[in-house]
Amino acid sequence: MAATESAGDGLSTPAGRILAAALALPLAVPVLAQGVPDRATLSLRVLDYQDRQPGADRVRVKAPALALAMPLAGPWSLGASVVSDAISGASPAYHTRGLSRLSDERNAADVTLTRAFDDATLSVGAAGSHESDYDSAALSLQGTWSSDDRNTTWAGGLAASRDRVNPVTAVVQGARKRVLDVHLGLTRVLSATSVWQVNLGLNRARGYLSDPYKVFDGRPSQRDALRLLVRGNHHLRDGGQTVRWSWRMYRDDWKVRAHTLGLEFVQPIAAQWSVTPALRLHSQDRARFYVEVDPEAAPFVTQPPPGAAYSSLDQRLSAFGAVTAGIKLTWQPDPEWTLDVKFERYAQRGRWHWRGEGSTGLAAFDARTWQFGVVRRF
Repeated sequence: MAATESAGDGLSTPAGRILAAALALPLAVPVLAQGVPDRATLSLRVLDYQDRQPGADRVRVKAPALALAMPLAGPWSLGASVVSDAISGASPAYHTRGLSRLSDERNAADVTLTRAFDDATLSVGAAGSHESDYDSAALSLQGTWSSDDRNTTWAGGLAASRDRVNPVTAVVQGARKRVLDVHLGLTRVLSATSVWQVNLGLNRARGYLSDPYKVFDGRPSQRDALRLLVRGNHHLRDGGQTVRWSWRMYRDDWKVRAHTLGLEFVQPIAAQWSVTPALRLHSQDRARFYVEVDPEAAPFVTQPPPGAAYSSLDQRLSAFGAVTAGIKLTWQPDPEWTLDVKFERYAQRGRWHWRGEGSTGLAAFDARTWQFGVVRRF
């Protein structure tokens, strides 16, 4: 069963981000238009995620992922990746209570074929994943175009997926979900040391969008979302450091509103070594049909309002704030090899909501992530 904790759009908490990173999603927007790579790149990443609440460990995810990018004949290149996620632990049936055991495995793969032109690229891709109760298939088309001086690059893309849900609870059988995603991007090189990027995306989901493993979980059969990402890199010539910053805004017609601020600082510490501390701050509003915890109902399940057309007791749709702190150590002994290790700690609380106290009555939610990576160019 799908068990990753998600916030807002499903990629705001560690598990969602990690699994998305493990499988190179077809919607990823390239920073700059690229020609055919002159060398192949093979990368292996191993991800280990664990979240918990007071007195109980929750979801554990172990995900090795392998990715390959290589030139083909003439102006063509190929990218592909595979990932296998082993998911285990416990997930709450409502709010942060009613933990039930779970165990599953997800296998996923994607492939992208790219054609390079003088000032542009065009890519087509396909992706698919399978787990015991969920199957997904996706197709994508994206392209880039650069100005004559290569200082400005436009990007655009379209992706569509079809999913099928067969939960072991038998709440539904063969339920369908369809997603259409469109994105536009602009990258601008400001100077030899600075670059910034703006990405705008629209996402339209239709079909079965409820969680069959949550009690009293009946969500609308459609969800339209808008996301905006603004980010930049600035290189400091004197010390060789690089500052990376980002702001991400998300909103949908479920009334979820989310903002995420990110900051990274790449610091060379010796020949071939660098360290990158990172900080992310996140806040989201609750969905309009989220049912807040009723303290007078404990230890029983909080009941939805009488006559409510939609309702959810899912913590991921509550109002909260979150802080992620991490550090990454990278070693590049030569141009052919890069090795890195990354650690992150995530903490989520209702009272950290940026506007007001947020949702109350929820157990504290915390997570940690380890990521190990090796890249070989040849």
